[in-house]
Amino acid sequence: MLSVILPATNEEAWIGPCLDALLASDPPGAPAEVVVVANGCRDGTAAAARARAGAAEAAGWRLVVLELAQGGKLQALNAGDKAAQGGIRVYLDADVQVGPGLMAQIVQALGVPQAAYASGTPVIPRAASAVTRAYARFWQRLPFARAPAPGFGLFAMNAAGRARWGDWPQIISDDTFARLHFAPHERIGLPAPYSWPMVEGFARLVRVRRRQDAGVRELAAGWPHLMANEGKARLGGAALARLALADPWGFAVYAAVSLAVRLPAPASAGWARGR
Repeated sequence: MLSVILPATNEEAWIGPCLDALLASDPPGAPAEVVVVANGCRDGTAAAARARAGAAEAAGWRLVVLELAQGGKLQALNAGDKAAQGGIRVYLDADVQVGPGLMAQIVQALGVPQAAYASGTPVIPRAASAVTRAYARFWQRLPFARAPAPGFGLFAMNAAGRARWGDWPQIISDDTFARLHFAPHERIGLPAPYSWPMVEGFARLVRVRRRQDAGVRELAAGWPHLMANEGKARLGGAALARLALADPWGFAVYAAVSLAVRLPAPASAGWARGR
């Protein structure tokens, strides 16, 4: 069975299109369910999810909607895992829209006895702001973004893979934590796409990048053995120069964000997706 676990906090504007795309995708070729975990919501996220009950039944999906009083993505992931019945687990962000065929490809790729991890091909939709468009254009050419199954926004694993750890710990970067439990040869990049939007504007890019960097540092400190699984190609000076010459504006924005994250964060700066 395929279980899609979808944590969502105040995602009323995004959860509907996310579920619509999932339920309209090609049949996964196995029994399937989606477990929506509305955690700490102050809007209509849960109601918008429950409104898809008829569509889910018509598409052959089991839809479960959980409501948690407190927010926290890791708590939501743990609640979703406890409610899920499938051996193949897909962890999906509420702002992601899967492309046709991706769920079926995941089921096929992960239907093996050995531990395996998979993700689709991320596509960043055109951003509203010129700054985000430039950053995204350059970022997509970097080694991590071009590596098979980077897993941001959507990642999946089979039962043998999920057995490599128990509950999700209270960490910043759940997607990196999951990916690094698998060696590069265990990670499968699939051709089917999914849409993953970037945040809009320079300040929001800096906030998210700062959080991402903090998440990597946290994992390196708490789970140093996982870092050997990174397998990310290094970007040398010559390669970086070629990318910069090919897209000077994109490089300028990327470099400016990279420099800004090194500055002290404002005392009141928390993190939100920033839409």
